[in-house]
Amino acid sequence: MADTAATAATLVRVEKGHADAEELAAVTAVLLARAAATAGHARDGAAARPRRS
Repeated sequence: MADTAATAATLVRVEKGHADAEELAAVTAVLLARAAATAGHARDGAAARPRRS
């Protein structure tokens, strides 16, 4: 479990200021929605497109 927490901590970083719980929840919801949409396209047999980072 500690490894997962450490990995999650490095995925998103607040560059300036301090994110409160509500802002982190909003970002988490957006990221989960994008991940679910991407997984849905791959499951339907659609060809994967290169994505920008």
